[in-house]
Amino acid sequence: MDALVILIPLLPFIAAALIGTGHLSGTLSGEAGESTTAIIATWAISMSCLLALVLLGTDLLGKNAGSFNAGQWLASDTLNIQVNFITTGFSAVLAALFAILLFIIMHFSINYMHKETGFHRFFFILSLFASAMLLLVLSANAAGTFFGWEIAGLCSYLLIAYAYNRPTAAVNATRVFVTNRIGDAGFILGTGLSYAWAGSINWNLLNAASAQLTTGEATGISLCFAMAAFAKSAQLPFTPWLARAMEGPTPSSAVFYGAVMIHAGVYLVCLLKPVFEQAPLSMAVLAVAGSTTAVYSFIVGLTQTDVKSSLVFATSGQLGLMFLECGLGFWQLVGWHLCAHAVVRGYLFLSAPSIMHNVHDNPVKPVAPAVAGLRWAYIASLQRFWLDQMTDWTLVRPVRRLAHDLSYFDDHIVDQIMGVPAPATRTISSLAHLEEKMIGARLDNEFDEFAHGSGLAGKLTEWFAAIMHWFEDHFVLRGINKGASAYGRKLGHAANKFEQLILRPRYLVLFVFITLLVAF
Repeated sequence: MDALVILIPLLPFIAAALIGTGHLSGTLSGEAGESTTAIIATWAISMSCLLALVLLGTDLLGKNAGSFNAGQWLASDTLNIQVNFITTGFSAVLAALFAILLFIIMHFSINYMHKETGFHRFFFILSLFASAMLLLVLSANAAGTFFGWEIAGLCSYLLIAYAYNRPTAAVNATRVFVTNRIGDAGFILGTGLSYAWAGSINWNLLNAASAQLTTGEATGISLCFAMAAFAKSAQLPFTPWLARAMEGPTPSSAVFYGAVMIHAGVYLVCLLKPVFEQAPLSMAVLAVAGSTTAVYSFIVGLTQTDVKSSLVFATSGQLGLMFLECGLGFWQLVGWHLCAHAVVRGYLFLSAPSIMHNVHDNPVKPVAPAVAGLRWAYIASLQRFWLDQMTDWTLVRPVRRLAHDLSYFDDHIVDQIMGVPAPATRTISSLAHLEEKMIGARLDNEFDEFAHGSGLAGKLTEWFAAIMHWFEDHFVLRGINKGASAYGRKLGHAANKFEQLILRPRYLVLFVFITLLVAF
């Protein structure tokens, strides 16, 4: 029965391929094709759900071998990556639970998304996401898990920007996508360290080798995967992205940020339990990050005035408690907490559109008087402790200004040197033309063929001659007293401006990036 595990993520992927191909070819379009798209998507996830339940049942009966190898994907020197899957334990439980939740949400989405412009696009992305999440929880090695991890993140980006004509949706989707890439860097680095120190990226082999790892090695690997988990499950300092993700349709919010994807970080930590237990520092980091996120989410959640925002901070608070439980070593409690929270939070998100009707005339419960009088806490909660503003000030603005400066350098210096014209301004396109304007010569005369270089060597010679002519004219022919002192002063001012420029935050960010690239 272990071989059934291949079909569980494969069937939704086939459905996504069929829907995408049909939509691109025009076979599935408009309201007329909605029923066909819905049938393909729901039948695929229904079969995956059934197979996942069968796999879980055979595991509970003790019939599964524990893993299934479908063949080899990549081999290079001692690196050998198999296409293999986990068929027992917590992975089988989550695969069955997630498949059930995906089936419910997909069935709910049929009526909810009826007559929407992007109906077929929505079900294509949702089917692809279902395949990615089932691959993520069932893959037996870091490479397969990372494939599912990345595809799920891409689907999240596409559904946050579902209404891509709205600037807010596009901006929020981009912010969420970039934030999660920070966690992906930790995942990749953790995978590389696992291969370097444990000799394998297979989860079972890595956990088995954890006893032979030194405390420093276990700490390095676990902290990298912890960073990936914090970013994916919206723990501090990455929590603000979760509120931005509410721009997508309600079913996508339910499946991504209530029931399924938001728990991927907790699952990753549980998957590497033996490695984390060998690293006391990493366990402490999990506990501190989880507890601070829970407190932060509780305080911010008190001042939210819309349903989705309230659910978002309730979600991040519960996830914080799960990471706290991981840090304290309550692994079995984490598993139960994750499964219960996925079910309850998915239901709450699906019922969010009708909750205002259901709670009509039901007054909001007031906060405790001791808390109600803290005006500074109220302001901090409304501003969500200024995490977004701090991120903008420390990262976004310096990088944006750096990009502006690099664009200016490319347009005004590189393009001129390379001879690329600027159509908008009709500026000088090469150093030869620049020298021509400066000295008033007519080097573009069609009878003066000697002044024009041909090919790269000719152009280099032409530019070198122009530079030498400029140097001779300003420093030799005009005399040392007339030109050199003025240009020396200009050079000094330019050096001072350059020194002040490189001390700006955006260039410090660039230097940090360069240092990290050299280090790795």
